[in-house]
Amino acid sequence: MANASIKDVAASAGVSVATVSRVLNSHPSVRPDTRERVMAAVEALGYRPNGVARSLRTDQTRTLGLVISDVMNPYFTELARSVEDEARAHGYSVIIGNADEQPALQDHHIRSLLDRRIDGLLVSPTDGGSPVMLDAVRAGTPMVFVDRWLPGVDVPVVRADGRAAIRELVAHLHALGHRRLAIIAGPASTTTGSERVEAFREALAEHGLPLPDAYIGHGDFRAGSGHRETTRFLALAEPPQVIFAADNLMALGAMDALRASGLRIPHDIGLAAFDDIPWFVHTDPPVTAIAQPTAELGRTAVRALIDRIEGRTPQSAALPARLVIRRSCGEPAPPFRTENRSNR
Repeated sequence: MANASIKDVAASAGVSVATVSRVLNSHPSVRPDTRERVMAAVEALGYRPNGVARSLRTDQTRTLGLVISDVMNPYFTELARSVEDEARAHGYSVIIGNADEQPALQDHHIRSLLDRRIDGLLVSPTDGGSPVMLDAVRAGTPMVFVDRWLPGVDVPVVRADGRAAIRELVAHLHALGHRRLAIIAGPASTTTGSERVEAFREALAEHGLPLPDAYIGHGDFRAGSGHRETTRFLALAEPPQVIFAADNLMALGAMDALRASGLRIPHDIGLAAFDDIPWFVHTDPPVTAIAQPTAELGRTAVRALIDRIEGRTPQSAALPARLVIRRSCGEPAPPFRTENRSNR
């Protein structure tokens, strides 16, 4: 039956419109046999509730917004999937906006989502100064930061804590004999960009190792910046023995630059990454990486946001990352010299 109404369902099931409404909203007062009869009528008539009308009655759309930094990054792809799966399990739909690491595009998506009357918003901020986001916070929009956050802003944060894993990575590299360790960092305007550099610096200091400015690459969480900064490292009078890329795409860019220079990983230089991805198992050699609990981050963030929507007090969470050791950092460190380069 085309365009069946709730009245048609009620007539077919022999109940009142109010009873049909209670069934569709999972009200516990409905008897099981009545629920079965109503749902059979819904299925037979092909009835679909009018979401717009329902949202006007309840002041809820059962929709969450998710604004991520880069949908092409495998980390954020997995995060988005886990958010959508968890939201669906709680009866919510998700609208995703890709900020593409651009603050203006991030603000565009936030405005659009708020115009759609979403019930709550998950954001991985691209920078620290979005007036649109701060206005939404001040207006009381239910919000949770995931992965990245804005320091000093009173919004729950669900993120990975990579400090212990970075410390473990540096200890592993030190035990292999590596002393000259460089990092390709993300943008300092992001919390993940600045935090990973500081954690790396602190871990090096525990072993009496410096982090010279020349060994800090300024990346943007994209492969191109990993390639560029690796090329710069290799041009130094004393290049690093290991490059630690603070995200998976920058690590892939670094790998391309090393191969273009005729260097073999790990024989001539080591490579490690923050953000483990499935590809790292299949590269040659497999890449040592710090794995974030990405799926659990997404699930935890959704539960925290629903708590906020439903009037409970959500809790921030910092889930531990872990080090996965593979072959890309090699055996005891080679004495890197320019003559190690070849056209192999």
